[in-house]
This record gives sequence, C-alpha cells and structure tokens, in this order.
Amino acid sequence: MTRGEHARDPRGYFGVALWHPKHQVNLGTLLRSAHIFGAAFICTIGERYQRQASDTIKTPRHTPLFHFADEADFWAHIPHDCAPVAVELAERAKPLVHFTHPQRAVYILGPEDGSLPEWFISGAHSVVEIPGRFCLNLAVAGSIVLYDRIAKESLRTETAARAKALTELVRPQPPHEGP
Repeated sequence: MTRGEHARDPRGYFGVALWHPKHQVNLGTLLRSAHIFGAAFICTIGERYQRQASDTIKTPRHTPLFHFADEADFWAHIPHDCAPVAVELAERAKPLVHFTHPQRAVYILGPEDGSLPEWFISGAHSVVEIPGRFCLNLAVAGSIVLYDRIAKESLRTETAARAKALTELVRPQPPHEGP
C-alpha cells in the first residue's frame, strides 16, 4: 500500500455519529479523522454543531455530513442493516482491543461534558470502550476507534493474503512433462 491507503473491506462501510458535540475544535478534528480513515458518512445529532476551522481538509466537501434534529430523527434515518456501535464507558461495554467491528457500522460518540443517554446504549448493536483512567475527548476517542477498525481490517487482509500464498506453496504441483 502507498502512503494514505488503507485496507478496506469492499463489502462494508462505516459512519460516525456525534451526539451534542461540545467543543468545536474536537468536532473539526474528528471530521478530519473520519474522512482520512475512510468514513462513508458523518452525522451530528442535536443543536451544538457549527462548522470548525480545525477541519482543515473541509470534510463535508468530500464525505456526506448529515444533521439530525434529535435521536428519533437519527434512528429513523441510519442506513439499513448498519449496526449502531456506542462508544461509551458503560457496564455492557466491551474493551476496544477485544472488539470485532461489524462490516457495516455507525459509531456513536457523546459529548465531552457528559455521556451518551441510556437510549443510545440500549439501542446500540454493540457498546465499546477505550480502557483508561479517565474519559478521552471526542476527537481522540473517535480517532482511536476508527484507527482500530482500519488496523484490524488491514491485519485481516494481510492474514488472508499470507494464507493464500502459503496454500499455493504447499499445493502439490502437477508433474512436469518434459520435452
């Protein structure tokens, strides 16, 4: 792969949903990260979104950015067969290191000054947490989750390629017919 490329499952996609993001600089940074890591879409839920200068690559010009008025609007419009994954410190959360990302997912992140409401946690297909002594800010948490997704996709792709190459090496070759 060349610089800037990363392994992507051609059958899957992911998006990022931000619920009531508080700090605009973190929002802009996460928009930029989502575009760099290959998000198919980004959305905000709630009233606090404003365009931000920290999104230096102007992500909405390259990746669709949707705004939903509230949680009901969001739930009514997420793509069909797309697994909502809440990123939150919660009782049922699985540590990110042990998490297998769904082929089609939307990662839902909450505000820097609070948590995702229980209806996001209970409605999510999965809940994942980034272990640590304290909560991370929106941009850092989102970027880590997206990097984890592409790193695991890349590892899976490399493992499959190595297995195929190994199979080719050990497969019996037909007898050579000489002149």
